Amino acid sequence: MPVRVVVADDEPLIRMGVRCILEDAGHVVVAECGSSDEVVDAVRRHAPDVVLLDIRMPGQGGLEVARQLAAEHPVPIVFLTAYGDRTLVLEAAQAGGYGYILKPVNERQLLAALELAAARWQDVQGLKDALETRKLVERAKGILMQRLGLSEEDAYELLRRRSRNSRRPLRDVARDVLTANEAFRQPRR
Repeated sequence: MPVRVVVADDEPLIRMGVRCILEDAGHVVVAECGSSDEVVDAVRRHAPDVVLLDIRMPGQGGLEVARQLAAEHPVPIVFLTAYGDRTLVLEAAQAGGYGYILKPVNERQLLAALELAAARWQDVQGLKDALETRKLVERAKGILMQRLGLSEEDAYELLRRRSRNSRRPLRDVARDVLTANEAFRQPRR
């Protein structure tokens, strides 16, 4: 499956080379950025799967852009850099980096890092979704236990049965219980 990528590097030849490698491999470059100031806007507009980001760029710099993206528009970032010192690698990891590639860019390393970052990101999102579902189900079970006097097991079975019968995800059924409970708790006017 093609990965949608923003390529951010202040060197046009690097951007062009990276674009060629990615497109030849079937990926899609949705934007190219020559300065760090353009990156956040490109991510906001194009919602890429991965950002390839030079650490040392004009403007606020790649590490600061990575921190800003993590706070505003989370996306996996693979850093591109000519600098391989340990301190910079650790800073990149702390800024949320999912990969680190030294220039000159090697095609195999670039593609491996890109695909690994995209896959790890999907895994993390799946875990977040599962945790969110679990939290919703636990809250819904608590409401059913309290309102209907059910055991925890019976409350869970009721949610599962409603999910199965309505052919809707358990998460949505749990959300319905929470919404109905909120409506019940609201004062009538």
